[in-house]
Amino acid sequence: MTLLIDLMRHGEPRGGTCYRGQLDDPLSERGWQQMRAATPNAAPWDYIVSSSLRRCADFAQTLAQQHNIPLQLSAQFTEIGFGDWEGKTAEQLEQHDKKAFYAFYDDPVNNTPANAEPLKDFQRRIQQAWHELLTRHTDQHILLVAHAGVIRMILAEVLEMPLPAMFRIQVPYAAISRIQVYSDGSKFDAQLQFHAGSLR
Repeated sequence: MTLLIDLMRHGEPRGGTCYRGQLDDPLSERGWQQMRAATPNAAPWDYIVSSSLRRCADFAQTLAQQHNIPLQLSAQFTEIGFGDWEGKTAEQLEQHDKKAFYAFYDDPVNNTPANAEPLKDFQRRIQQAWHELLTRHTDQHILLVAHAGVIRMILAEVLEMPLPAMFRIQVPYAAISRIQVYSDGSKFDAQLQFHAGSLR
């Protein structure tokens, strides 16, 4: 079995740059343009899976309808919940509590923001969703429309990176990363083909 999975981040949301997490902001017009530009007249996929949050789901639904591709919306692939940080900018958080802000990036496993989803819980959620995706589909080309944190976590899993190192991966708006997965039915061997590209 050979499975191709393209990981695509959503485009720019409305509301500017902030710790958006699980806030359900829609795409801005620029965000729509970014996602359309990354997939011009291209629909090589057999199946689309998308986070259920609007900044992913709205485009995924449009793409699926345009090209008659089956679509699954999944709450399992939503972004990590940032708790009290949601809706705030890095500048606001740094000004409010500089020590707590930098503690998260120094050790994100043990310095969870107030009321946020712990990083290890997020890891378990994405690992479970990823494994289910791999076992459900065989010999197909899948598009997964998701968030920067979700894509970082999947890449960290594929590359066997230490958990805190995932934040070193840059994932631009509407960028596509491709993973090829081989399986003999008992185990999976995943390889990163390219990162932060497009289908142009």
